Amino acid sequence: MTTSGETALEELPVVQPPPAFWQAAVCFTGILLLIALGLFVFEISLHALIFLALVWAGVHTRILGYSFIAIRSMMDEGIVRALPAIYIFMLIGMVIASFMQSGTIASLLYFGLDWLDPALFLAAGFVLCSLMSVATGTSWGTAGTIGVVLIGIGDAMGIPLPLTAGMIISGATFGDKLSPISDTTNLAAMSADTNLYRHIGSMLYTTIPTFVIVLSIFTVWGWQYGDHHLPQAHLTEIRSALAGSFRMDGMVTLLPLLVMLGMSIKRYSAEVSMTCSTLLALLIAVVYQDRNGIDVINALWLNTPGDTGIASIDELLGRGGLYSMAWTLLLSIMALALGGILHHAGFLQVLLMRLIAPIRRTSTLIAATIASGLTGNLVMGEAYISIILSCQLFKKVYQEKNLDLAVLSRSVEEGSTLTTGLIPWTTAGIFYTATLGVPTLDYAPYTLLNLLNPLVSIGMAVMGVGLLRSGRYQKTT
Repeated sequence: MTTSGETALEELPVVQPPPAFWQAAVCFTGILLLIALGLFVFEISLHALIFLALVWAGVHTRILGYSFIAIRSMMDEGIVRALPAIYIFMLIGMVIASFMQSGTIASLLYFGLDWLDPALFLAAGFVLCSLMSVATGTSWGTAGTIGVVLIGIGDAMGIPLPLTAGMIISGATFGDKLSPISDTTNLAAMSADTNLYRHIGSMLYTTIPTFVIVLSIFTVWGWQYGDHHLPQAHLTEIRSALAGSFRMDGMVTLLPLLVMLGMSIKRYSAEVSMTCSTLLALLIAVVYQDRNGIDVINALWLNTPGDTGIASIDELLGRGGLYSMAWTLLLSIMALALGGILHHAGFLQVLLMRLIAPIRRTSTLIAATIASGLTGNLVMGEAYISIILSCQLFKKVYQEKNLDLAVLSRSVEEGSTLTTGLIPWTTAGIFYTATLGVPTLDYAPYTLLNLLNPLVSIGMAVMGVGLLRSGRYQKTT
């Protein structure tokens, strides 16, 4: 019989000699090949592939001399340090569902369609998609709803479909990168071990200048279509369908979104701001929208489609709920466990010393981080794993250079989140092509935000702008 103290001592990993470079390379390359071949050749579930990668990494770690208890402790450590972000992941689904129930998202769409003008169609569409993606935290949901509407309007106006699709994806990606309820935004912050708002604040340094540049270009490009006409009948149909399902007083329905943004600016913790906005949205749904209270509360687990009569809009209004986050949440937990093994067994450090340590210039480090995210998307066809592995690979170098880890999370998003939709064989590229009806390589040259943001980031790094040092943004509420 062992005492609790003896058990605790047994669970402490005994440090073994680090792996040789060839061992680390074999382990890491095996993981990449396993995921790439499993996804593209055999079409195996990504979660199953991560499980096999865990087994592969565990076997290599056992060969180094670590016990099973030590390996499990590595996995535990990888997950435990990310618990705050895991709580946020759970809240994201409930925030989205409550915003759907309260009419917040419907109001954004309803009032946003009023902005459309032939001469400013591209610019206004870009802003509208940006707002929708920030509010919903999803580029796919934005492209699959307002994107489908805008692609039809653009086609009716005679605007080239690749140009309209590029505008839609640029706006949709803006929120997917910046929204506090976006899964990739939270995943990047969690993987880099930085605060969510610190991560978002860091991204503003490079994203806002890029947004202004892209908006200016779309405005100029849109002027040549000023003499074309909007399909007013279709716009009226959408607005009428929304007005028939929700009461549309923006002073009421937009309050949850304003509360969340306001509390975020005041630096309240993400959990507090999301919880407050969710509770307010539930209250509005029951009292103002006159919805059944039981149904509204159940939507926090699994939302139900809307009943506007327009399929794409109904699908959007049915998004959200804790259940909807299960795929990403489970994948993240498994990938974090994998990262814990790779880090604590020394595989990542050995690779780092050989491949990345020679980097001296900060701007080169930023460019290498962005290139790593792009390469991960090209190889694995999925941004989630690319984000996690890139953060784990580069984290120590950023710390050694006294760079705030929010710079790491920002650079990883600019390499992973922004480029995944530009690659034909990624899940995002396939989704956009299927949803908007435009081949990936046709719309890619017009996704200006996705293309310019990484370049702006590298350019600013060369000039020494936006390179936050450790200790910046430390205050939290």
